[in-house]
Amino acid sequence: MIKDRYEQLNQEIGSQATMIAVSKYHSVEETLEAYDAGVRHFGENRIEGFLEKREVLPEDAEVHFIGTLQSRKVKDVIDHLNYVHSLDRVSVAKKIEQYSSHTVKCFIQVNISGESSKHGLAPEMVPEFLEDIRNYSKVQIIGLMTMAPHTEDETAVSQVFEKLKALRDALKQKNSGNIQIEELSMGMSNDYHIALRYGATYVRIGSKLMGSR
Repeated sequence: MIKDRYEQLNQEIGSQATMIAVSKYHSVEETLEAYDAGVRHFGENRIEGFLEKREVLPEDAEVHFIGTLQSRKVKDVIDHLNYVHSLDRVSVAKKIEQYSSHTVKCFIQVNISGESSKHGLAPEMVPEFLEDIRNYSKVQIIGLMTMAPHTEDETAVSQVFEKLKALRDALKQKNSGNIQIEELSMGMSNDYHIALRYGATYVRIGSKLMGSR
């Protein structure tokens, strides 16, 4: 039962982090079951699934786009979402500025692990990127996001989360205007417990909450 899993996770995570239910492999009915259990933050990485679930979720549900957002697709979804977790291109920021009717909370995706299979900016590229988007009033940068390698090696996973936290701490010293880097979106079903140790404030939980697919 989603409700039982939610209550258990809620006890573990507590008030430290916001739990995002990753519903990308799950039906509208299961998504509404999660809402009824108490979930208020939902994450989707496909345009189609996002729009389908946004349509049925109550207005107080916060919807996060956690996948790669193509600049040509921004106009289709931007007025229906609250957060973007994968901002790593100026072209996407420009489209948000152009098409959004509200300020969108964004995380910059950082490829800490350096894996070629992962999207995101190299850490050393983030300061320049921030300068490039500083004047976009509809783009509110609230933090950084990363994904750790899918491995049983806890040390390797810990190092990724520790490095993102260190980058956040360095960058937040220059916060101003629409750049307010405070939050850390990191940790999924297999490694959220490690992410919490390193200060995660948003965790993206799929199978551990919604059930396996």
